[in-house]
Amino acid sequence: MNEKTVTVVGAGLAGSEAAWQLAERGVKVRLLEMKPEKMTPAHVSPGFAELVCSNSLRSDELTNAVGLLKEELRVLHSLIMRCADENRVAAGGALAVDREGFSAAVTEHIKNHPNIEVVPGEVTEIPDGEVIIASGPLTSDALAAKINAICGDVQPLNFYDAAAPIVTLESVDMESAFYASRYDKGTADYVNCPMTKDEYLAFWKELCAAKQAEVHGFDDGGVFEGCMPVEVMARRGEDTLRYGPLKPVGLVDPRNGRENYAVVQLRRDNAVGTIYNLVGFQTHLTFPEQRRVFSMIPALKDAEFVRYGVMHRNTYLNSPQLLDRYYRLKAEQRIRFAGQMTGVEGYIESCASGMLAGLEAAARLQGEAPFDFPRETAIGALALYVSESSVASFQPMNVNFGIISPLDKKIRGKREKNAAISERALGIVRQLSEGR
Repeated sequence: MNEKTVTVVGAGLAGSEAAWQLAERGVKVRLLEMKPEKMTPAHVSPGFAELVCSNSLRSDELTNAVGLLKEELRVLHSLIMRCADENRVAAGGALAVDREGFSAAVTEHIKNHPNIEVVPGEVTEIPDGEVIIASGPLTSDALAAKINAICGDVQPLNFYDAAAPIVTLESVDMESAFYASRYDKGTADYVNCPMTKDEYLAFWKELCAAKQAEVHGFDDGGVFEGCMPVEVMARRGEDTLRYGPLKPVGLVDPRNGRENYAVVQLRRDNAVGTIYNLVGFQTHLTFPEQRRVFSMIPALKDAEFVRYGVMHRNTYLNSPQLLDRYYRLKAEQRIRFAGQMTGVEGYIESCASGMLAGLEAAARLQGEAPFDFPRETAIGALALYVSESSVASFQPMNVNFGIISPLDKKIRGKREKNAAISERALGIVRQLSEGR
């Protein structure tokens, strides 16, 4: 390798974005990806940037922090956002994609870039030279051992997250369901499955008592709040689900003009709209129990499950002790990390970390000043949170307005305030990106 080459480990969203940003700036990239030679339990496709937890990339509105983060990435010419926008499927105010089309598009762009060499096979050693490790939350044991070794006394942490089941639309009883988006935002893209009080209470009791699949080392205390299994939420109280994924607020049933006692939402999982996932129904129940309990939802009484929910162990670094604001290892700055293993939570956040790691590596190799995204931006706030050494008990973090610097002036309405924060952030990002 010459001095203008960077090795990227992993072709998920973070690794693909990092490789693309480097390549677009004239840096040669060796992209190491173990698929298809070796697959993790969470993957089913040999393609890059595979989405396995949900097809939704969450809100696309600038009054939401993840909507701001997505727009910042678009300003910076993100490959992931380009492919997501090209493969968008209807989902109200959220950005959702056809997962297969999205992955195929990312894979094609990466493999056809003249500055990127894709090298298949498992990585068991940390490569020499400049490197970005984006091997994901299910990093192979061999590579994880090497990462542990370079971390010294600061050991990585881990948590568990879960994927939701998917059903065919034709198996949903539409006489017991209706199309709508919450508060009528966007178009009516969600299939809503209402429940009466008696139906909900029967469902809740069975969900609390349902048999869980064996997951080595699992306990409720190790679950990340942002990806909570539905049965864990249920055990927290009778109404917990009704204030969470089953909340009926803002969903008026057109059949009676009223809000129901509880509502399960289904969101399309492909562009043609033949399969839908159960929103918020991440789970690690056994497959037979999933079918039995979830079929108690009236609209799903005859549902055909094309994928059951599964539980994964996710490993992430104690990043505040290990990484700087560019996702570089403090002790050895040639090594950078990106993606969920840094403790950023979510597909878009992973993409943002990969972009920043790629931008920083390219700037460093080409003798340019680093991209110093300030805390006023979503990209900068996320990186600064992850690297903030004063964080006492580090947990995976979704982007949110709470970690972004507040405005100098008071604005009354929450949406108006968030919109102003987004306007300020996008102005900064546009200025930073000019001429870079």
